Amino acid sequence: MSDTLEIQPRAQAADADSSQPGVHAPPLFSSTPAAVDWSTPAPPHPGLSGALRARLQREFLPRWTHAWGGRFFADGRMPGPDAIRLDGNDYLSISGHPQIIAAQIEALRHYASFISQSSIFQKATQPSARLEAELARWLEAPDAVLCQSGYAANLGLLQVIAEPGSPVYIDALAHMSLWEGVRAAGACARPFRHNSPEHLARCIRAHGPGLVVVDAVYSTTGALCPLAEIVEVAERGGCMIVVDESHSLGTHGPQGRGLCVALGLSHRVHFITASLAKAFAGRAGFFTLPRELRPYLMVSSFPNVFSSCLAPYEVIGLQATLEVVQGADALRQRLSALTADLRRHLTSLRYPVEQGSEQIIALEAGPEPATLALRDQLEARGVFGAVFCAPATTRDRAMVRLTLSAGLTDPEMQRLKDVFTEIAPSVQPWNWPIARRQRLHRKEADTV
Repeated sequence: MSDTLEIQPRAQAADADSSQPGVHAPPLFSSTPAAVDWSTPAPPHPGLSGALRARLQREFLPRWTHAWGGRFFADGRMPGPDAIRLDGNDYLSISGHPQIIAAQIEALRHYASFISQSSIFQKATQPSARLEAELARWLEAPDAVLCQSGYAANLGLLQVIAEPGSPVYIDALAHMSLWEGVRAAGACARPFRHNSPEHLARCIRAHGPGLVVVDAVYSTTGALCPLAEIVEVAERGGCMIVVDESHSLGTHGPQGRGLCVALGLSHRVHFITASLAKAFAGRAGFFTLPRELRPYLMVSSFPNVFSSCLAPYEVIGLQATLEVVQGADALRQRLSALTADLRRHLTSLRYPVEQGSEQIIALEAGPEPATLALRDQLEARGVFGAVFCAPATTRDRAMVRLTLSAGLTDPEMQRLKDVFTEIAPSVQPWNWPIARRQRLHRKEADTV
């Protein structure tokens, strides 16, 4: 078996039009994951259209061969038993908590005859309604709607509340699901500079009232939103505001209630959304809303209408998780301390991490080949982050994203510091494009 790229001549691919019955073009490439047994012949397949094959040749194969070296970008080493995992989102290290597992097991026994159906048919007596009410009270909101994921929550909410053709002022680093929600609504995306209330104000003056969309903590860089200033600008411009708390819920604020509550802004923010696959370590999402909007939204939000609801064991597990998260102040304090400690060490070694401040740390090496080389250096030493590249980032701003958790031990933290110290001379973070830009910005600021 080979895990190399097999590229057929362009003329051969163009001549073999797989859209015609009985005509099959040869494969453009083959990727062989180590865990898959490819000894059994693949079943017959009608093949790809000529147009799709041409698009693969044009848009993907150069990236596969040159930037990724003929292997999928996420196919690094397999973590060993002593690996330090910084590639997940369980910030409080509560996955497998006995209270959560016990609640899920009991729910599996009790709801053995559960009927899977669209969430719009769920009754007020079912577990999902109780969890929605608890989440709304926790975030000081009138109501909440449970969704299949954070992506579905953002897409479904924005599809309903953004007016077709109206401006949606969205932070340039906002999560892709928020951008897709704007597109689904047929609204006009008006991106503003990341974390810049001043630029947002200028955009609103130019294009009029609409909807402002931000993340509380940005998922690629760990930057904290200047939320109080953003809310003030939105209010002055007559805009509604959506805040995605996916990476701040559970980790920020009293009882982990997020940035809006922590800053006393919950009564001024129209909609809060969040994934429950981060600090909650589950599989769901939700958004808050005024009660008057719920009936309209439940028949207009496509993810809610056309997807099956969560299973009772998932919902009841999330209810138990909410209790665990509320009582996890010590874990939040440890996560904050570990984050500050590692960021200080990286900064002392001239890793350019100043674009963020929270538990997500971006090592932005720049082009994809340089990022994969950084990943390989870390994994060779047992440190595993997550490679982020297009479409999660722009093509020339790929990164290894590190996500810290409260479960990291002191010896593991020391080992992390030692690894980053060891590889610094070879990866030269001070020469990364973002480091050069940061030096330029500081120089310009000093001359003003």
